[in-house]
Amino acid sequence: MPARSSLTAGLLIGTALDALVPDPRRGHPVAIFGAAAGAVERHGYADTRRRGLAFTGGCVGAAVTLGAALPRGAVSTAVATWAVLGSRSLRREAGIVHDHLARGDLAAARQQVTHLVGRDPAALDADGIARAAVESVAENTCDAIVAPLFWGAVAGVPGLLGYRAINTLDAMVGHRTPRYGNFGWASARLDDLANLVPARLTAGLVALASGRARRTLRVAVRDGHRHPSPNSGYAEAAYAGALGLRLGGRNVYANRVEHRPELGDGAPPGPEDIPRATRLCAGVTIAAAVTAAAIARGHRAPLLG
Repeated sequence: MPARSSLTAGLLIGTALDALVPDPRRGHPVAIFGAAAGAVERHGYADTRRRGLAFTGGCVGAAVTLGAALPRGAVSTAVATWAVLGSRSLRREAGIVHDHLARGDLAAARQQVTHLVGRDPAALDADGIARAAVESVAENTCDAIVAPLFWGAVAGVPGLLGYRAINTLDAMVGHRTPRYGNFGWASARLDDLANLVPARLTAGLVALASGRARRTLRVAVRDGHRHPSPNSGYAEAAYAGALGLRLGGRNVYANRVEHRPELGDGAPPGPEDIPRATRLCAGVTIAAAVTAAAIARGHRAPLLG
């Protein structure tokens, strides 16, 4: 099978596997990478950007090298795609939050939403939990679905593994805290760069999958740049436009309070909007897989894996 055909097939099969095969409770490849990166951080940490740059370069370089060493073909691409995608798990986690809220179990919903966001759950009522869940689904539609498929289409297995490494490191150390303000700078900036195109692509795919293209794109273009992140706002604004909601506002974290600009024109989300968001996420996943397959099919540059 020609290389581009293998890549196309692998991306589509891997997306299907993500929908059908649950993540293992132990030994998931991303968890193994995170544990290894955590060990490297503990032994090599220093409160400098230079040390953080070496950490980021070493970890991402190892992931890309592993991807390049694997045999090219549909099977390896499919397995790597399954390993790095998070559509099923994202929708499952958000669905559990909704189920707890539907039963009126606010304590369980607060605990569950910590699987999706880093906010202080004690400060959240039912609508605050719902907003957190919807915003997480929106943001992670880019990080866990569109971006890895995009980089897989452009750069094969090394692109899949490299992107997931970048995004995992950002989640681990890319925070503006006393410990990671310098050390995590390189991871955070590399994640911003890796998501620059996928975030805008996500907005377009949300518009396509929602069936409300004009409203979705209008809100994404108008409000996407207002978010503190150079990328996350486009996905969140697109979801706000597609679902007719207003996202953003006051977020309470363990050591700070953020007042984020509001995105969209509707009412704030309620618990009933979580299933709407997860259904939209499922539609975007299909659209992203088809788009990635088309990019891979037409990509003329030499494949990295």
